[in-house]
Amino acid sequence: MSPDVILVGGGIVGLSTAYRLSERFPTLKLLILEKEPALARHQTGRNSGVIHSGIYYKPGSLKATTCREGKAALEAFCAENGVDFEVCGKTIVALNEAELPALQKIYERGQANGVRCEIIDAAQVKEREPSVNGIKGIQVHETGIVDYVGFCEKIAEILRGRGHQIVLGGKVTGIKETETGVEVETTTGSFTAKYFVNCGGLYSDKLAKLAGLKPKAQIVPFRGEYFQLKPEAEHVCKNLIYPVPDPSFPFLGVHFTRMIHGGVECGPNAVLAFAREGYSKTKVVLPELLETLAYPGFLKIATKHMKMGLGEIHRSFSKAAFVKALQRLVPDITVDQLMPIDAGVRAQAVLPDGTLMDDFSFEETKRSVHVVNAPSPAATAALAIGDHIVDTLKVRFG
Repeated sequence: MSPDVILVGGGIVGLSTAYRLSERFPTLKLLILEKEPALARHQTGRNSGVIHSGIYYKPGSLKATTCREGKAALEAFCAENGVDFEVCGKTIVALNEAELPALQKIYERGQANGVRCEIIDAAQVKEREPSVNGIKGIQVHETGIVDYVGFCEKIAEILRGRGHQIVLGGKVTGIKETETGVEVETTTGSFTAKYFVNCGGLYSDKLAKLAGLKPKAQIVPFRGEYFQLKPEAEHVCKNLIYPVPDPSFPFLGVHFTRMIHGGVECGPNAVLAFAREGYSKTKVVLPELLETLAYPGFLKIATKHMKMGLGEIHRSFSKAAFVKALQRLVPDITVDQLMPIDAGVRAQAVLPDGTLMDDFSFEETKRSVHVVNAPSPAATAALAIGDHIVDTLKVRFG
């Protein structure tokens, strides 16, 4: 097959983009390249499976608009194709008076973004989540849970059924753009197409550099560490329980998430990963770690958020400290009720001045589009991100 478009990345963003291309331009031939032996092995398959509502994001931002559009498209796809999902709602809980202004701001953003949510008092918080002792909260009716790996598998099945090709186990080693197309070298062979899409997640900036771009940000990997409640403790969480996030920190804080196939996750803790795919404390890829430590943007983040970062590191090595953070939301949780589960790694684009790239970001050339920042809620927004990429490419198809 001589493809029209090569897409790199067999996670949810790459597959969703391919799916949208196949819908809107059914005559195009697509090739998806994934370096792993299976799809959705990294960020897609290692998140907590939440369908985000869009309540946190700056109104008018790409995160806000694509999250809302992507959520609707995701749920419609799942309903039509038998992928497990449930719109169960979540409760964002303020634990003290100091958190009320931030809670109010989140609510206002939710209203601006069209999210169905309401302010609830302490009694209503208790009614929804009896194990939580909050003074006020937001009930977000639209939040859900889903099987993201199942979603990806279904998309892959549809793409193959439409005649498109998915090649697994081939790592990209070179990308060359010419006047007439893009040549992609991999460990399993060479491929050429008219257009190229980089959905490489944790390695998106590296792929952009291989293609000759100079991305304005560098990916810094943060490991998200989780525990799971033992079955006898699952009753403490009815659906999803979130704290009021620290507005100066890019993560939402440790929370409780009921999962679509059973069980309740607790976390994540967020610490620097010592490799782009550093899912354990002991996984170190020295060149990648040194690259992160030498990057001016990371050094500035580490200095700015030193106190918060030290707390995350402490929780990483102390289960008791992790439990203490969880007890802010659910006081009755105990150390012996938790068991560790697999961690994930978030690909966070960081600018040289230490600014965390907050919104989704893309870079493009005459024949390529590169997704250079797509952290949460990218899984929820994936189909809408795919539409955005297709809109960017379609002017080139002529």
